Amino acid sequence: MEGALREAVELGRSILGQGAVATYIPELAKADPSALAAAYCGMDGKTISAGDEGTKITVQSISKVASLGLALNICGEETVFSKVGVEPSADPFNSIMRLEMRAPHRPQNPLINSGAILVLSLLPFSDSTERLEAVLDTMRRMSGNEGLRVNEAVAASEKDTSDRNRSLGYFLRSVEAMDGDVENILDSYFRQCAIECSVEDLAAMGATLACGGVNPLTGEQVFPERTALILRALMMTCGLYDGSGDFAVRVGFPAKSGVGGGIMGSVPARAGVAVVGPALDKRGNSIGGVRTLEMLSESLSLRVL
Repeated sequence: MEGALREAVELGRSILGQGAVATYIPELAKADPSALAAAYCGMDGKTISAGDEGTKITVQSISKVASLGLALNICGEETVFSKVGVEPSADPFNSIMRLEMRAPHRPQNPLINSGAILVLSLLPFSDSTERLEAVLDTMRRMSGNEGLRVNEAVAASEKDTSDRNRSLGYFLRSVEAMDGDVENILDSYFRQCAIECSVEDLAAMGATLACGGVNPLTGEQVFPERTALILRALMMTCGLYDGSGDFAVRVGFPAKSGVGGGIMGSVPARAGVAVVGPALDKRGNSIGGVRTLEMLSESLSLRVL
């Protein structure tokens, strides 16, 4: 296993020069584009990693899986999916065009920005810090790491440069698709995206979903099995933005990416598999990470499709 991880990371490392770190959030532009790491967490909780394991990233859009799972736990499937769809989108993750053109004005899925913002608005918290703490607690339980924290510098950087997300939030409220204080909701959103973690944390989170919602490190039932199934299904179809179909063909298991360079994979009843590599492709996915996961899928027979 360790050899397979090392070999896959080295293959992924060979194409890092073809990618670039995210620059539209200034703090993310400081990431090391040469960093790459991978981790595998089995159903027994044993985790193996390779590469630059000490690299920390902010989860960014990977946090949408946790907030959606929390909303499903609190609000129920019927309520959540009456407000947001479950269909893949061929548009960029922060697109507003299709949201404006479609009637009713409902986000296509919960893993694009508009959908994730709307999902946060459903949580029964009027205070942005309470809302954020609920999502952070969910991620701590998924990862088994009570030390997860928000990188406040990244959160502030996101808040200062996120006019598109503000547009999405105010548009949703203007068409009565979303209730609540937009700035309050967005404050929670920016901070949940700035939660900092390691590749091992991401692998444990993926393993929790693979194990039917049970964290294999702690034994805690974080999500009901039905919720874990829904989350994996949406990761399979929508988890890598407009690159989800390509990832399904090349890699073949559920995963969720973030522009911080992380990808959290979940192989049902088998393992959580994760990568961290801040150099991104044109779709906002870790370029070396996708190649690493493609090789691991082949060498370890992880494909579910």
